[in-house]
Amino acid sequence: MHRIGLRAHASWKCVRVLLHIVTGLCSAAFVFPRLSAAQKEERIRAWALVLIARLAIKLIVVGEPPTHGPVLLAANHISWLDIVVMLAARPCRFVSKADVRHWPLVGTLATAAGTLFIERESRRDAMRVVHHMAERLQTGDILAIFPEGTTSNGVDLLPFHANLFQAAISAHAPVLPVALRFADAASGERSLAPCYIDDDTLLGSIWRTLTAPPLCAVVTFGEPQSAQGRDRRAWAADVRMAVAGLRAGS
Repeated sequence: MHRIGLRAHASWKCVRVLLHIVTGLCSAAFVFPRLSAAQKEERIRAWALVLIARLAIKLIVVGEPPTHGPVLLAANHISWLDIVVMLAARPCRFVSKADVRHWPLVGTLATAAGTLFIERESRRDAMRVVHHMAERLQTGDILAIFPEGTTSNGVDLLPFHANLFQAAISAHAPVLPVALRFADAASGERSLAPCYIDDDTLLGSIWRTLTAPPLCAVVTFGEPQSAQGRDRRAWAADVRMAVAGLRAGS
């Protein structure tokens, strides 16, 4: 009976989440075209906060989110939830792998939020995106990347790909390390429920998150770094060390 009750509760959460996603899609299609950039940011953050609340996830922000750009946020990558959690903490434009564009619902919302999509296998496309990122940074945008290039389990930190750091060098913009962690709300212990790795399916990861006990999403902002003469590889390695330190401290 207890298991049936958990499934029923998770199903109810799922319905509420889907309704909220549909509301977001309608807003993106019919309201966003009439809004200013600041108004869009407000709407996106409010939408993201409601979504994680409906997933029974409490947002905890540690450190100081940037108040304005230009700045490039560099975060570890655990889950499909990472984008939503970071938007709830501080609205920004993401650079993401192209296949996210085709994820059910999530892809449409990511596109509406101004995500820049990149074909990681294509060197020419990577150069195009780096050029576009530099342009956006020069206009004062806050961009966000997941330099691991794929999701990990949140326990280990994969090497950081350096290519996208070139945009910050070209635009003379700082990079701000960000650490993400999901934890059980009651015990504070790390939770693997939202992970989306290896053989996980998107639907399987979503259902695992819906059936998990209440969670916390911890977003820890570090200190911004300037290049100070470093090339992109050296800078990426140093930012990775900073993210690792933030994760250990959270």
